[in-house]
Order: sequence, then structure tokens, then C-alpha cells
Amino acid sequence: MLYKKFKDKIEVYDKSQFEPQHILECGQVFCFEKTDRGYVVFPSENFAEITEKDDCYQISTSNPDFFETYFDLKTDYTAIKDRLSSTKILKEPIKFGYGIRILKQDLFETLISFIISANNNIGRIKLILGRLRKHFSSSVLPPFPTFKQLSSCSVDFFKSIGCGYRSQYLYNVLRQTSPQQLEQWQRLDTDQLRKNLIALSGVGPKVADCVLLFGYGRKDVFPVDTWINQMYNKFYSPLSSREKIRNNLVSQFGSFSGYAQQYLFYYQRSFLKQ
Repeated sequence: MLYKKFKDKIEVYDKSQFEPQHILECGQVFCFEKTDRGYVVFPSENFAEITEKDDCYQISTSNPDFFETYFDLKTDYTAIKDRLSSTKILKEPIKFGYGIRILKQDLFETLISFIISANNNIGRIKLILGRLRKHFSSSVLPPFPTFKQLSSCSVDFFKSIGCGYRSQYLYNVLRQTSPQQLEQWQRLDTDQLRKNLIALSGVGPKVADCVLLFGYGRKDVFPVDTWINQMYNKFYSPLSSREKIRNNLVSQFGSFSGYAQQYLFYYQRSFLKQ
């Protein structure tokens, strides 16, 4: 993909492979806001503003190296889309979400965010995560709390910011693992890593697959939620088991499963529900 990195910005010239709305609103991330100028993103302790120019998207930031990696700018999505477009059910979703890129997110932030996301909607998830950030910082766009900060929180605190029944899960998981352990698990194969994640409090199969895809960068997983379940039972032989649906889709798409999931999920949720 054609882009250029400067000291204080990145200019992305290939708009067919980079569309901020598709990237940020396809359900993979919650640390962003839409503005009159475009979007602001604030993963971990970083910040960038994305605005559209005549010939490019401009990512203004003091840390262009971080956002080059975060937006996975070195990966050629044209080849990925060409490969997936040979599957009939993906032709329209790829046209619709042509600018999606799978972000490379912080493991700890991803785990906590997706535990909060369980049986929740994106607006409410962002609201809860915003309260969590603001509790520890008075900055306009506060950084994501550290493991030490979150470990000091009680179940009642998590309930007070709207986490509901997930409050106990968060309290427990902060005593079951750590950012260091999550990093150590990177060396495991996907199946074993998935088992380790599901053993954590508040992490079911779908949340585990989201952490695998958006945190660990494992593309051989296929998170199955309501939207993917509906898609599968429309285009394939109906199944009631989401685990069987997941396994069948991973068997079909292999190492491209994560990409296929994002195009299908974004299309189902954003276009077909209209």
C-alpha cells in the first residue's frame, strides 16, 4: 500500500485499502471518537487524528512508528481481498467494507475491553471504557489504565462504572493473569492459546477469538456472534452450535479466517440491518 511516514504524521495515499470508518466501526476497537474533522484514536497511551485530504488520509501523531504498526500499513490488503473475493458470500461484503484493516492492538487493553464487550453494544462499551480511563486521569483523552491501577479496583468500583455482572469477571481476571503472562503466551499455538484464554474469568469462545484476532494477530480464528450466526444459517446448512459454525468457517477460510470474519461482520451489522 502506498503511504509515506513523516516525523509528525503518516499520509496514506491508497484509499482503496484504508478507510477510517470501515476500520474503526467494524467492531474490533473501542478507543476512538468520530469528530467533525474525521476521527481521533487513542489506543493505550497514544493519540492520533485522522483527516481526509484530496489525495490521502492524514494520520497526525507524535508517534508515527506506533501507528504504522497499529494500522498494519505494511500488509497488502489487495492480495487478501483478491483471495477472499473468489468466495461468493464475500463478494459484496468486501465491496462494502473495502477499507477495513485489522488493527494490531495491545493485548491487555484488548482482553479487558472484550470482557466488557460481552452481551453489550458498542456505544455502551465505549461509555464504560471512557469512565474507566477518566477515573485514573484528568486528561481530555486519558490513557488506558495500567495493570497495577486496575488491580487496585474493587468489584463495587467496576459495578459503579456500569460493568454489571462483568464486574466480578474483571476483578477475577486481574488476579489470574498479567500483561507479562499474556505476552509469554504469544509463543503458543492458536489452539493452546485459545484454551488458556477460555480458562480466564469472563472469557468465552467468542471473546477468546476476539483477543486472538485483535490482540495476538492470529488470523486463523473466526469470532462468531449473533451477526455471524445469522449469516451462517442463511448461506450454509443451519446449525445451532456456534462452536460448530466457528470450526466450519475456520476450516473453509484457514489463515484468512480473521479477515473474512471482519468483512462479513461489518457487512451484516452495518448494511443488512438497514
